[in-house]
Amino acid sequence: MHGPQARRVVSRAEVLGLSLNDVIGSGVYLLPAAAAAVLAGSASLWGVGLAGLAVLLIVLCYAEAASRFDEPGGAYVYAREAWGPLAGFEVGWMTFLTRVATLASLSAGFAQALSWAWPAAGGGWVRAALVVVPLLVLTAINVRGVKHGARTSALLLVAKLFPLAVFIGAGLFAVKWERVAAPARVDPAGLGEVALLLLFAYAGFENTAAPAGEFRDPKRDVPFALVTQIALVTAIYALVQLVALGTLPGLGASKTPLADAARLFLGGWGGVLLTAGAAASILGTAGNTVLSGPRYLYALARDGYGPSFLGRLHPRFLTPAAAIVFQTAVVLPLALTGSFAGLAALSVVARLASYVSTAAAIPALRRKFPDTPTTVRLPFGPAIPIAALGVSGFLVASATALNLLAGAAAIVVGLGVYALRRRA
Repeated sequence: MHGPQARRVVSRAEVLGLSLNDVIGSGVYLLPAAAAAVLAGSASLWGVGLAGLAVLLIVLCYAEAASRFDEPGGAYVYAREAWGPLAGFEVGWMTFLTRVATLASLSAGFAQALSWAWPAAGGGWVRAALVVVPLLVLTAINVRGVKHGARTSALLLVAKLFPLAVFIGAGLFAVKWERVAAPARVDPAGLGEVALLLLFAYAGFENTAAPAGEFRDPKRDVPFALVTQIALVTAIYALVQLVALGTLPGLGASKTPLADAARLFLGGWGGVLLTAGAAASILGTAGNTVLSGPRYLYALARDGYGPSFLGRLHPRFLTPAAAIVFQTAVVLPLALTGSFAGLAALSVVARLASYVSTAAAIPALRRKFPDTPTTVRLPFGPAIPIAALGVSGFLVASATALNLLAGAAAIVVGLGVYALRRRA
């Protein structure tokens, strides 16, 4: 490849921070009530843990795939090398659309989160400013360099983890253990829906490898970050569920379970702290999306899909600046108008496409690329990829008709874009 090359400046600790920031978002603030509404008593704790183990199977497939590549693009690269350019393009295309939908909803959600304490944030110019200004600031930070983006992500990660640490640390002393030990009961009618929610609460890990071209040692650091992240996130989610279950009566009916529980054992300031934590979580995940999303677009454009300027690096900052700005330009009108419901539905199937493709690609990648000292080789032959495909298949089966229709439409549009590929 000709032209400037990206700087490999992101350390292992920063890769781990990016991975954690992408997974721990606003979902952790809603998950306890949703789980308790269907999984009564101790069943909700088991549900959170089992979901973490199920997602671990997919994470392990990403870890092995990532250990074989040091270029940006994540699941797009794995699919391209395993199945050819068309399959790779469709996975990369749909993954980028997922990032657009996610960033639009997060930007709108940030204003919505603040509206609880600041009613003016719910509409008018105040809402517009809260959508536009943070997104432009995050865009400018990431244009200046991936190192700046990674450090901003680390700061936002601390801001989102601190309230959760206070919630867990103080809440453990207030837990009524008879509530935690209450007999487990499961509502079969809502089991599929809550299982889907639990599994998707762990989503986001798939973006860790997207900026791999700017990591110091991606073949080692991405697998480390993926496996460490899923262990830490599962522990955090389980502890949050434990405290919420043991301190908040009627947990399943709460719309703001962590804030409501914190008010009981910390007082009014606890509710404010957890509300601020929810806003920080949204902003942190948005920052990660501004960083990771354009790397998919950059990788696609570099391979001939879309305008060539999207596949170039900034001559000074050596970042995919055009792709970063382009993503923001697409997201802003969606976030301001709220007309992103269709893309949000699409994002479900798009994310699943990358899970299925990566799990299925492992045997093909093993055949095509010999192991090296940095390769993570999963044990038990094809057993883990097959199990990961089973988890992914369950998620696909749980998707709604709207999800599937939106996904099919995106695939068809993607075929048109693929047909216009630039030739060398």
